[in-house]
Amino acid sequence: MEFWSAHLESIARESLPISAYAKREGLALHSLYYWRRKLKTQTVSADAAKPSGSAFVALRVAAPAGNNSCTLVLGPGVRLELPALPEPAWLAPPCQYDVHHLSLID
Repeated sequence: MEFWSAHLESIARESLPISAYAKREGLALHSLYYWRRKLKTQTVSADAAKPSGSAFVALRVAAPAGNNSCTLVLGPGVRLELPALPEPAWLAPPCQYDVHHLSLID
């Protein structure tokens, strides 16, 4: 598996078409495609198995034009509306806020 992984990393690093790399290295093109698919599937499976309790929460800040109010969209159905833009230091540690205890605003 390391053999194929090293070749696939070289293809990505060199930005070569997979067919050109296979020809240059004397490898079967179908084998490269097979191992690329197999290793990608294993990577996706390994990522899915990781705990989802990340210390980071993705935030999207939206402020209406001509208004100093601010809406933080914390996830599907979770919004935090503020009457003014918060200080940057307030937004810096978003992992300190527990999104499960925020009020939902329609």
